[in-house]
This record gives sequence, C-alpha cells and structure tokens, in this order.
Amino acid sequence: MVNGTRSRVRGWSWSFLFLGGLPCAAQDSTQVRFSAYAEVYFSFDLTRPADGERPSFLFNHKRHNEVNANLVVVQAKVSRTRVRGALGLMAGTYPQYNLVAEPAALRNIYEATVGLRLSSSRDLWVEAGVFPSHIGLESAIGLDCSTLTRSLVAENSPYYEAGARLLYTPRSGVLLSALVLNGWQRIQRPVGQQFPAFGTQVQLTDTSGGVLNWSTYFGSEQADSVGQWRLYNNLYAGVDGEYAGAYFGVDVGAQQNTVDRSKADGWIALLAIAKGRFAKRWWAIGRIEYFLDDQRVVTDGISMLGASAGLDLRLDERTSWRMEGRFLLDAEERFVLHDGTPQQWNAAITTAFCMRF
Repeated sequence: MVNGTRSRVRGWSWSFLFLGGLPCAAQDSTQVRFSAYAEVYFSFDLTRPADGERPSFLFNHKRHNEVNANLVVVQAKVSRTRVRGALGLMAGTYPQYNLVAEPAALRNIYEATVGLRLSSSRDLWVEAGVFPSHIGLESAIGLDCSTLTRSLVAENSPYYEAGARLLYTPRSGVLLSALVLNGWQRIQRPVGQQFPAFGTQVQLTDTSGGVLNWSTYFGSEQADSVGQWRLYNNLYAGVDGEYAGAYFGVDVGAQQNTVDRSKADGWIALLAIAKGRFAKRWWAIGRIEYFLDDQRVVTDGISMLGASAGLDLRLDERTSWRMEGRFLLDAEERFVLHDGTPQQWNAAITTAFCMRF
C-alpha cells in the first residue's frame, strides 16, 4: 500500500543513497529504491487520561498531551526481472502499541518480503514474509489515508500480516490475490496454533481514481486443539479526484462462540469519508462511522458512533500538515475523566506533520 519517492542514479554508494533517498540501477539491471516516511503528532484528549494513553481500542496517535512520533519508516526495495524484495524498519508509538503481542525482536519490522515472478508473459508473483494487510481502506502510513486519525474498523482489523501471497494482475486496474497467513495480524503464531489462515482480495481501479475492493479472511483464532474459526469480509468503494473524494465501506465478521461452537458471534463496522479542496493547498475532510462489537470478539465490547472533521495543508505531494477533531459516543460509560468520573463520550484534537522522503 505504500509507494516511496523514486528516482534513478547509478552506483552503490550507500552514504549517497541514504542521504539522497534515491534508487540505483547496477549493470545487472538490479534496481534498488530507498524511501522513508515520518509522522510526528500531538494529540490532546479532552478526558485528560491520568496515564497519558488514549482509549484501549486505538493504536495510532496513542499518547495524550505530548509531542511524539507515531510512525517512522525506512525502506529499501530491490527488483529484477524475475525477483524482488523489500525491507522496512519502523519506530514510533504505532509499533509500540500495535505490535505488543509480537516478540521484541520482531516489533520494528514494517515489511520484509521476497518475491518471485512465476511467468515471463504475465504479471504473476508469489511473495513471502511480512507485509501490509490486504484488508481495509487505511494503512499504517498516515499520508496514504484520507483522514488524520484511523477509523475504528482500521484500528480493530489487521494493519500487517505474515505468510505468503499470490498476486496476479491480468490487466491494468485489476488485482487478484490469494494469501496463506500466520493469523489475524500475527508475525509469530501463539503456542499451540499451527493451522494457517487464508485470505483473498479482488481490487478494481480506474484512471479517474475510482476503486472497488473486496477482501476476505478465514482462520482459527485459538489453539488447534480448541479451534475457534473466524470469517471476515471487508468491502469498500470510492473515488479520489483532483478536487474531491469520497469512500464508503462495510465490514462484517463472525466467529464461533467460545462456549457453543454451533453458534457464532458477530461484529459490523460502517464507514463514510468525504473530502474536498477549497483552496490551492487546503482540503477539508469529514468522517462518520459506526462500530458494533457488543459480543466482545475483537474489542472489549464497544458499540460506538464516531465523527471527525479535519483540515489538511498539502505543502507538496510528499508533505502535509494535518489537523483533526474527533468525537466518539459509546452505548456504555466506558470513558473516564481524569477525576474518575465515567462518561459515554470521548473527544480529542490531533495535529500531525507527515513527510515522505
């Protein structure tokens, strides 16, 4: 999902490549491309949490009332005619909170893949490793997302995956993929879980900025001796033009009940985003969303409405200053003020400076 800044130079001068952030092409037709991304933010939660952390179901822009780095990524990509690979390392509060279940040695891996082209006449690849999720409209790279903060459904579905994937582009604007995965946002499987998970993706795009995407996931979320199967469907459509854009998405999941395997617990998420340019470099963005997981499958039982409004100042194609106000309303009094008073709502103001090198 992430495309870094790309241009060409020759040679293998590492210091020059690092400082310039530029690719090189050797005589054997090997292309090496370097890129980086940085997102620095400040978020103020109006509940003023005593521990300095925003709600448990959020994983981006997590720290309250402090300047911090949400995500810093440095990437290198190598490509030849029949093989390719990528390595991306990251730091920031996003990996700190979102990869806490992974072993410490794996928490700074943003991407690590090797790929082989299976046909000389068709765009058919097999890749293996750690890579961004095939599920969802949003990614960990904020500059690639319409809104500054991530939606509730993005925060509670995979940002990354590990395993192998088959990618096929039969013609321009059509992407088909099939995946064998280690699990629901897992690099390393938990003890006792060896059976793989599976996924599919069909994505259609056009030159006008339109996109239609359907992604699925199927896998067991418990040890093989127990078995607790999860089925997930992600569907979104939208258009992103020079002056305006809009996206609509619906996600539906179901998982076997922990007590009675003949029954299923489900959750659903709805998302709508609209944006428009009102000056040369200024954009206004609005979002409404709904997330229902009252059976506590992937969250602690949120039943929540959300709305946000933001402004983006696009300094150039690689740099933006973003501002957003966000309001969340839950059916229960799950939020707590700094004095201990429970309440149903949460509000926060976030600003971030995003740059791609």
